[in-house]
Amino acid sequence: MEDALLVSRLQFAFTVTYHYLFPMFTMGLALLVFVLKTIYMRTGNDLYNESARFWGRIFAISFVMGVVTGIPLEFQFGTNWAAFSAFTGDIIAQTLAMEGAFAFFLESAFVGLFLFGERRFGQRVHWFSSLMVFLGTWGSGYFIITTNAWMQNPVGYRVLENGNIELNDYWAVLLNPWMVWQFLHNMGGAVVCAAFVMAGLGAFYLLSERDHGYARIFLKVGVVSGVLASLWMLFPTGHFHSEMVAEEQPATLAAMEGLFETEQPAGIVILGQPDVENRTIDNPLVVPRALSFLIYQNWNAEVKGLEAFPEENWPDNIPLLYYSYHVMVGLGTIFIAVMVLAAFLLWRGRLYGSRWMLWILMLAIPFPFIANTAGWLTAELGRQPWLAYGLFRTEEGVSPLISSGSVLFTLIGFAGMYLIMGLLYIVLMVREVSHGPQAEGEPQEEPGGVTA
Repeated sequence: MEDALLVSRLQFAFTVTYHYLFPMFTMGLALLVFVLKTIYMRTGNDLYNESARFWGRIFAISFVMGVVTGIPLEFQFGTNWAAFSAFTGDIIAQTLAMEGAFAFFLESAFVGLFLFGERRFGQRVHWFSSLMVFLGTWGSGYFIITTNAWMQNPVGYRVLENGNIELNDYWAVLLNPWMVWQFLHNMGGAVVCAAFVMAGLGAFYLLSERDHGYARIFLKVGVVSGVLASLWMLFPTGHFHSEMVAEEQPATLAAMEGLFETEQPAGIVILGQPDVENRTIDNPLVVPRALSFLIYQNWNAEVKGLEAFPEENWPDNIPLLYYSYHVMVGLGTIFIAVMVLAAFLLWRGRLYGSRWMLWILMLAIPFPFIANTAGWLTAELGRQPWLAYGLFRTEEGVSPLISSGSVLFTLIGFAGMYLIMGLLYIVLMVREVSHGPQAEGEPQEEPGGVTA
């Protein structure tokens, strides 16, 4: 059973990590495509309309990949985690079904209309379809985050005589306080992803001396949305989500910060290596009192360390949780610096000619994906050893009849399938980027000003 649990967790982590690279990008890109189309409707500048079409094609490729890679996740609830599904199915089945029945069908229907209906139905319907794709995509994110938020902070249920649980307050689940800040933080991360990709591609085109008009639009929209989203990740969403973790999962907060002993006041460890065996941080670089203030707005507040909680309730992998959290926060800080500097250069009219900044933006494209992956690792590792925090332990949720060999076999199959799909995705993206946004035979015009 322990081997089956280990391999099941490995398989789920692999499929989740691979799958969520695509939805995180598409959720942010859906907003930016809507922004591009809206600017076109207001200005009549055809470059914005063609830009919306181009990024709509990028969205469609990523959307299809997200759908296909998400299918194994649905099956794993029944194959690998049958005990968990039986215990919580009355609740999580509701939100996952709503994601499929409402949000997914909304976005999938209007994606087709956006891609193929512009000439037949006109610009207003085309703009409306971009709005519906945006709402449907973010609706999918809402219902998925609601499911995860319930696992992080179970609410709206009652325990039955047979030991299972059932839903007794639907609105408590849909309006879970944990969901609010997790959703807003997650969507901010999605926009950061899309903004860096859009700005980075614009930088690539300028460095390659091609598609100048489109490149400037990509940089403009990408940098403006990127600086707003990066700051949004810091405050208010990052701040208030951290307060929620401190309130509902204090042991998780202690592990994230590498705080083994209760401190008053408590400092933030910027750098250092956690030594779980000796319960200390090696080579620490600490900002004194900062953690007390950030969590409780009190420079002298007490912050509980891991020693204040039973060891069996500590997160399973404290070093990985600690490093994931610090990678997320560290990269997020760098994103703010990069985008603020790029926005300053854009405001001064020097961005398009600053090759060093263009190189930074282009090379930064992969890092928001790494930061978002580290963020999800932080959320899921922090919840351990619980599937439903404080209610249902991970070791209780694995399917009782499944063997580790069967799970390993399917893991190898998924890895092979995802490798082929990943290569196909790269080929399609390279082809689309190489072709560029310019319609065949279309002359380019240079948009003037920051809002052109």
